[in-house]
Amino acid sequence: MRYLRVSPQKARLVLNLIKGRKVEEARNTLLYTKKRVASHVGKLLQSALDNANFLSAEKNLDVDIDNLYVKSAIANDGPRMKRIRPAPQGRAYRYQRRISHIELVLAERANRATHSAAGGSTAAAPAKRRAPLAKKSAGAGKKKAAAR
Repeated sequence: MRYLRVSPQKARLVLNLIKGRKVEEARNTLLYTKKRVASHVGKLLQSALDNANFLSAEKNLDVDIDNLYVKSAIANDGPRMKRIRPAPQGRAYRYQRRISHIELVLAERANRATHSAAGGSTAAAPAKRRAPLAKKSAGAGKKKAAAR
């Protein structure tokens, strides 16, 4: 969705609610969210779902509609409209109307059999802690002192 008249910051509040959720959960979340941009994001999600349905029906690609989830949802800046508001004593205050471009990507989650064998969690495994960095050797400091 391009050139949507809402600031990207406000759009990201709604998009963060649906990231990583199944399509049905995301639709229900958007239905009961009280933000104005939620209805626009809901239309975009429905369009993405229809596109996936078209690919599975018409283009003969193997897409299981029931296993789709929101892989990524991004709100980027669009062009800004510069406006002027009258101010006291003949001055003018400038302000900007922000516009956003919203990108929504659906992906197919792995089958339940392989999903449950992997532990059943969609979150990534915690990163391993790195060993602390070794301190500089004393020889390097002596070389600097000798160069002075």
